[in-house]
Amino acid sequence: MYRMWYTVWVGEKPKPSTGIGAKPEALERQGKRVPAIFFRTEAGGEPVRDWLKELSSGDRKRIGEDIKTVEFGWPIGMPVCRSLGDGIYEVRAGLAQNRIARVLFYIDKNGRMVLLHGFIKKTRKTPDEDLDLARRNKNKHQRGLQ
Repeated sequence: MYRMWYTVWVGEKPKPSTGIGAKPEALERQGKRVPAIFFRTEAGGEPVRDWLKELSSGDRKRIGEDIKTVEFGWPIGMPVCRSLGDGIYEVRAGLAQNRIARVLFYIDKNGRMVLLHGFIKKTRKTPDEDLDLARRNKNKHQRGLQ
């Protein structure tokens, strides 16, 4: 009896959700409330992805875990995420050696988490130049969606 149950239910391969008939939106979401995408410049660069590649693998992993927490738990608050105003939010990640990383993002009209800018925080307050850069990137992204 046990053997029969095992082969019928547990031994059965799960049906893949990625098939010819699968919708791109469903593939992108995969259970996420807000899937993360990287902001892309007119030249095709992705500043947040490039910044992440410069970091150590441990730092990338920690930041990625916090981004994933926001993707699956949105809307979420402190200590992982905080609003900075103008529809811009920050993912707050604590790194090794008492360093703090921030990834600034906004939620676009398609319900995606657009990663606008990332940096290692050196002061208590988010620097105005980093916030201004995120605002400019947000405006560029919104113009590209219209």
